[in-house]
Amino acid sequence: MSPYVLLFNFFFVLSLLGAGHALLTRKQPNSALVWVTLCLSLPVVGVLAYIIFGVNRVRRSATRLREEFEQKNVMGHLKPPDHRAHTCMLRELPEEIVMLEKIGRAMTGTFPLKGNSIQPLFNGQLAYPAMLDAIKNARESVYLSTFLLNKDTVGKQFIQNLVAAHKRGVHVAVLIDGFGLLLSWRSVVRLLRRHGIPSTVFLPLSLLPPQIRLNLRNHRKLLAVDGKVGFTGGMNIGGTHDAKGHQRLSDIHYKLTGPIVSQLQQIFMEDWAFAKGKAHQPLPAPMDHTGEILARVIKDGPDNPDNPLHTSIIATISAAKHSVRIMTPYFLPSAELISALSIASLRDVAVTIILPAKSNWPFVQWASRNYFKGLLESGVRIFYQPQPFCHTKLLIVDDCYVQFGSANMDPRSLMLNFELNVEVLDMDLAQQLIAHVDDTVRRSQEITHREMISRPLPVRIRDAFFWLFSPYL
Repeated sequence: MSPYVLLFNFFFVLSLLGAGHALLTRKQPNSALVWVTLCLSLPVVGVLAYIIFGVNRVRRSATRLREEFEQKNVMGHLKPPDHRAHTCMLRELPEEIVMLEKIGRAMTGTFPLKGNSIQPLFNGQLAYPAMLDAIKNARESVYLSTFLLNKDTVGKQFIQNLVAAHKRGVHVAVLIDGFGLLLSWRSVVRLLRRHGIPSTVFLPLSLLPPQIRLNLRNHRKLLAVDGKVGFTGGMNIGGTHDAKGHQRLSDIHYKLTGPIVSQLQQIFMEDWAFAKGKAHQPLPAPMDHTGEILARVIKDGPDNPDNPLHTSIIATISAAKHSVRIMTPYFLPSAELISALSIASLRDVAVTIILPAKSNWPFVQWASRNYFKGLLESGVRIFYQPQPFCHTKLLIVDDCYVQFGSANMDPRSLMLNFELNVEVLDMDLAQQLIAHVDDTVRRSQEITHREMISRPLPVRIRDAFFWLFSPYL
């Protein structure tokens, strides 16, 4: 048989295998159709593209490491929740909080932890000094995970304090995403390692051996110190979050104390084990109660086929009785999320969405505008807030439910990235953040239905064109 025939047969079989794999594993029919068509029409290029960009090799590795955790009982010393005490606690809560708690429990399989304190920190002026102060006062451990660690003035302050803590005998570990590392400075990891600080890169990008995963990024941001204080939210580490000028970012980070910190540490350990291929040292025991807030962490990523974050957001909005407030920098909603928002508004729930007037990614903003018309027709109110660019990710439901963290309202966050949100069931924190959101609405420009339908034809074509690529933006 001719070598050309053998080569043709090889690629033909490979294209069938690629198309079959996409058909059986892709969650969305449009995604499956794209990959099947690409594999069959371009047997060489299509299959290679599918192997590099379409195959989720993360889930298999994460499952193996989760089994390793269970075998080594790394988390075994964490006390399981007292179901009877939890049931008694729920009886003391308002009915709407109990209903929303059940949704989160069904999505995550975990009980919320009572006894926490959570403090919003607005922008880098409040967040960074609090984080640096926690590192300066660390006595046992500092665990930092971030998408970006810039080597600017702010980044250097963090590096100096991490090095100082390491020299005091504190166990310091730093995890940085591989793609985020390319967006900042590779020398950051080398610098930390030069000082003896354990540092690793999450899914590093390289050409040899080929590891080019533009998706499946670790977008989580967390800092856990001594098992006593934690920080999480939407902020990376860099001067862009100082918000001192109109070109800066505006964001909210959160300081957490109480048992919830143990969940942040556990997620760090799991991510560290995934990046290093081995488990880290055991966690300290959860700390005592520091407040009355009921909270739990919702983690999500390509290693979880159930998409608990996306599903919990839709279910919570669907259960809303009075109001839904959303603040997000990127808004590319799924069909399910659009339905939940529209139906909630048609049920006379006040649905408010706040977006930046000017995005740092224009094509994302153009695609986003193509969703507005249908939402506005159902009664959803949409606002553009003025500069600086707001990077805040926040969901508030019925004056008692808050969800904040690293996830944007787009497919990349809710389907592809490793994300971390915190679900809070507390009226006081909700009221504090509602005041911030409502003040922002008063300073923002409302988008009208007439404005959407009166866009010039070239603008509508541009918006619709980029909307086609929403799942990949």
